Amino acid sequence: MAVDAATIATTPTSAPATTTSSSSSSSSSSTTGATLADNFQSFLMLLTTQLQNQNPLDPLDTNQFTQQLVQFAQVEQQLKSNSQLESLVKIEQTAQSTQALVFVGQTVAVDGSTAHFDGNATWNFSAPSNSNATITITNSAGQTAYSGNFAVGSGNSSFVWDGKGNDGTQWPAGDYKMTVTAKDSNGKDIAISTEVQGTVDSVDLTASPALLSIGGKNYTLDQIKRVVKGASSST
Repeated sequence: MAVDAATIATTPTSAPATTTSSSSSSSSSSTTGATLADNFQSFLMLLTTQLQNQNPLDPLDTNQFTQQLVQFAQVEQQLKSNSQLESLVKIEQTAQSTQALVFVGQTVAVDGSTAHFDGNATWNFSAPSNSNATITITNSAGQTAYSGNFAVGSGNSSFVWDGKGNDGTQWPAGDYKMTVTAKDSNGKDIAISTEVQGTVDSVDLTASPALLSIGGKNYTLDQIKRVVKGASSST
């Protein structure tokens, strides 16, 4: 078995925080705008009809007429505001799509435990303290492909698998899940979170928000935790 017991330290850089928008919010905005437009037209019709049919001997009170005109103006302003907000949402979606294109070809880390193996597979994990960890890798059918014990230092580390099992068998390309269990020097269990590391192959700009393809799986921009520069592999 050629997997090195020592883990690989990586130098991450923070990925930019993003704000995502959904198609449901756009649909809701359109529905609200249509409702306000209907109310606007109804109000205009009622106001015109009222002026045409008022009693010449008892005309509409000036204060009431002024209040109705104010309401009329408020509805008109709300319609314009909704239209401008929709434009801002479209601009934000375009900006997010452009930002997503920057990640194509970059090596990034996202939350998860299942990585795609095709020559090698990389997982990141973080330990709160020095510990002894058992790393187990299983395929999509739940079969154990590899298992080993390692001394893990505190902080962020990476584990790169070359696809070889404990008996030296080369496992085929596919999705593999890594499970890490660890104990400290006192034998107490330590919780270790895992991340999947891979290269962004493409970006689907037709989706909202844009989807980044990493090892055949899709992720949104806000799921990226780190951009890993100078990522290397060890077998």
